[in-house]
Amino acid sequence: MRRTYRPYCRLLESESAAPGIRVSLLPQEVPEHLRGSVFDVVAQGLAPVADVSGAERVVRSWTAPGEREDGRPSMESRNPVEQVLSRMDLPGGASFELLSSGMKRRVLLAQALVSAPDLLLLDEPTNHLDVDAITWLERFLVARWSATLVFVTHDRTFLRKLAKRILEIDRGRLYDWSCDYDTFLARKEAAIADEERHDALFDKKLAEEEAWIRRGVRARRTRNEGRVRALEEMRRERGERRSTDGKVKIRIQEGQRSGKLVAELEGVSFAHGDRTIVRDFSTTILRGDKVGIIGPNGAGKTTLLRLILGQLPPRAGTVRLGSNLEIGYFDQLRRQLRDDATVQENVGEGRESVQVGGTSRHIVGYLRDFLFSPERARTPVRLLSGGERNRVMLAKLFARAVNVIVLDEPTNDLDTETLELLEERLVEFEGTVLLVSHDRAFLDNVVTSTIVFEEDGVREYVGGYTDWLLQRPKPEEPERPRRSGGRVRPTAPPGPDGKRRLKPSERKALDGLPAEIEALEGEIGALHQAMSRPEFYRQSGERIAGERKRLEALESRLAAAYERWGELEGRAD
Repeated sequence: MRRTYRPYCRLLESESAAPGIRVSLLPQEVPEHLRGSVFDVVAQGLAPVADVSGAERVVRSWTAPGEREDGRPSMESRNPVEQVLSRMDLPGGASFELLSSGMKRRVLLAQALVSAPDLLLLDEPTNHLDVDAITWLERFLVARWSATLVFVTHDRTFLRKLAKRILEIDRGRLYDWSCDYDTFLARKEAAIADEERHDALFDKKLAEEEAWIRRGVRARRTRNEGRVRALEEMRRERGERRSTDGKVKIRIQEGQRSGKLVAELEGVSFAHGDRTIVRDFSTTILRGDKVGIIGPNGAGKTTLLRLILGQLPPRAGTVRLGSNLEIGYFDQLRRQLRDDATVQENVGEGRESVQVGGTSRHIVGYLRDFLFSPERARTPVRLLSGGERNRVMLAKLFARAVNVIVLDEPTNDLDTETLELLEERLVEFEGTVLLVSHDRAFLDNVVTSTIVFEEDGVREYVGGYTDWLLQRPKPEEPERPRRSGGRVRPTAPPGPDGKRRLKPSERKALDGLPAEIEALEGEIGALHQAMSRPEFYRQSGERIAGERKRLEALESRLAAAYERWGELEGRAD
């Protein structure tokens, strides 16, 4: 979807949904009131749902038999909360408050999914997620989600991979495009061209009719009433025509040319306490380079930016900065904005005008370029939406001349048109760009090299995000364990076919394992059924913890039984 559809999402989530339809919403912002373990937060998604068995059926459909990463067959009787936690790789016992913002979003997605909704609403699902989390979410929704999905996003790569239908709000009207995102762009461009041609012909015809009605006495005597009524209808239609929404006007003021060298890092290392952020990293950034930085949330991307800019001294190695650097910084936390000050005060910093391209412009007129009316320019920043705050940051950033632009997650909350315009201006910019972003299309369209936080260190690659995917070392594929899981122990001499023969005690154990497995599965199933009921969580915390430990012990015994059974059965064939 191309614009903001939050009212539409709220409508779908409301009582207007058909009776019996379950609707879940993943909100854009993490609710501040959520407390407790990850398990508890996810379990809240079951509270209004009576048909837990339906949730179990849907969640089970995400995992085909034998698909478990540990090689064991999936257990169909597992509690839906446990199933969702397992499939989404979430630590059920971890404290929700201590998780990163990206992990919190994943937990909230699990909460939305656990009730097996018929309609899943996602409001900007990629905001504040790192690239790995976004690609995981895409794979999950493409491969495992079969119910209806409606999402609001500015992430064009996410749109291209998931959207099969586009709803667009344009000048107060809702348009339904039954196609993917790229087809939508082509059809929309053609529709705009047709509209412009129609409007031009209409305006020409209207001008002719207005000239006719204004002619002299003779013309008025001979005019017919039908033509007059048609003119009145044309005037009404022209009056109701709405122009396209305003677009942000971005102009980057280039400062004096910097030296050829912008920054040089040699053998740089940095750590927070015992946690190493960067180890022995070297790079050279020259004038005109456009460098992207990607990595997991909390990896240290902003820290690396500060090291490159000389704002943090390294623990080891050297950082050398170039000459004549005029740096403009976009801070993802918006710490440069004063919440109680107005938009005008934040951007003007006490001045009534700003210099743009050598010309003095009144601050109110300058802010119109960023879609702030005079009234909105006098609004305190604390009352603005996330997208408006980002536009204030851009207005503040480009109000002065720079030759180095540093952007730390600039794409959150910006609409697609503004993103594309910002891309164009950054590509045209002759200075240097340092860009931290999770927006893969933005990276591909802007940067010339990419610094990546990988599991074994920080590396630099030529090109953008897609180029990194092609160049990065391919992970070794671990051998997928067979259903049996275990290794055959040499407890008996091999038979003629090379297999180890079963001893009598092993044969007896093999005969008894199916009954043991059935009993364990029955006990686990009963425990899962009890844990799926809301009243289970009204017990004391000690009792709940005890039951979870018992469940873990039973599942460990079941896994061992399956492993032993597969091993013995394989040798008995």
